[in-house]
Amino acid sequence: MSDEDSMNQPAGAADPKAVFLRRESDVRGYCRSFPAVFSRAKGATLWTEDGKACIDFLAGAGTINYGHNEPVIKAAVVEYLAGDGILHSLDLHTQAKRAFLEEFERTVLLPRGMDHKVQFPGPTGTNAVEAAFKLARKATKRQTILAFTNAYHGMTLGALAATGNTFARAGAGLPLLGTAFAPYDGWNGMSSAACLAQLERLLTDASSGLDLPAAVVLEGVQGEGGINVASAEWLRGVEALCRRLGILVIVDDIQAGCGRTGSFFSFEPSGIKPDIILLSKAIGGIGMPMSLVLMRPELDLWKPGEHNGTFRGFNLSFVAATAALQHYWRDDAFMRQVAAKAGVVRTRLGALREGHPAAGFTVRGRGLMQGLHCPDPALAARISKQAWQDGLIAERSGPEDEVVKVMPPLTISDDELGRGLDILGGAVGKALAG
Repeated sequence: MSDEDSMNQPAGAADPKAVFLRRESDVRGYCRSFPAVFSRAKGATLWTEDGKACIDFLAGAGTINYGHNEPVIKAAVVEYLAGDGILHSLDLHTQAKRAFLEEFERTVLLPRGMDHKVQFPGPTGTNAVEAAFKLARKATKRQTILAFTNAYHGMTLGALAATGNTFARAGAGLPLLGTAFAPYDGWNGMSSAACLAQLERLLTDASSGLDLPAAVVLEGVQGEGGINVASAEWLRGVEALCRRLGILVIVDDIQAGCGRTGSFFSFEPSGIKPDIILLSKAIGGIGMPMSLVLMRPELDLWKPGEHNGTFRGFNLSFVAATAALQHYWRDDAFMRQVAAKAGVVRTRLGALREGHPAAGFTVRGRGLMQGLHCPDPALAARISKQAWQDGLIAERSGPEDEVVKVMPPLTISDDELGRGLDILGGAVGKALAG
């Protein structure tokens, strides 16, 4: 049945996707790559309503850090609901929020010597980005936000202005202002030193045309930009330059944070100390909407109510996030497990590269945020499509969707991980043969 035929079917027609095609906006995206109706999920596996099992290497674009329906987190949420806990509270004090803040302070901030304050700007990552940009401009009395090539920071206008992708930017429908761009580490084959030198020249040359920015915003590992990893050298160089010139450093860890790259924050191995840090996606535990802006105390310049949002107090997110922190972050056992799984992924992707030298594959990423870069974007599309047909959900990213991403839940079992990588390997062989 064609999409057009499905759209003309009456309610209750045989096609299980009919109502989506008939009523849901054409803006829908992931469902085009993975066209099924899903009914349940557990761990790193989803099932369609007709019973097909699919291993999940998408993980809600990084949101499902701890697996679908993780039992400890789910139990905390169910208990809270059953006890008539407060669900919506704006920015009122609640027991659930207090428990989260105390646990976040205990397990994340204090062990890392961080004195950052916490703002709840709203449920999504782009809410955090918008709040951070406003705060940086307020603190410095400067307007420009400097972003980097291949950056992705969100789809609202301020965040979109700092996003590099031409297709995404075109959707704004008006000029995107207040930002400038510089080369991300390794862009176009440049060395870290060359990227830093160009950045310094842009910021210090009186004829570069770039006004001194309020802040730079960067991702420790670029997800949508193609699984590009920033070196410790580059991150330290950016920070040093910003300190010298009085520019704030914002790290967008919305996709790469919460353990995704092998440490709670993606930038931890570099030793830098950002002024503002953004979290969302996985901080909500099992997909609960939540975002955070972490800021150095002296930057907390907001007047009461100066930045707000109706859903900045969704208490189920506090409950889920608290349970996740308590269960996974009280010691380093979880990160050791992630490191072991990341090593398996690196080895298996490396074997695909070595086993198909003519394809020109390269392996990118860190932790459980890795990818297989294909010089031919059409090949990446064939691999993803074949993997889906064989029972694996693996999306693509990069300027031309040329990177097949391996981004499963961090809790994926060894069996699920192995089977998923087997499917991926088979899909590579079939895509090359076809």
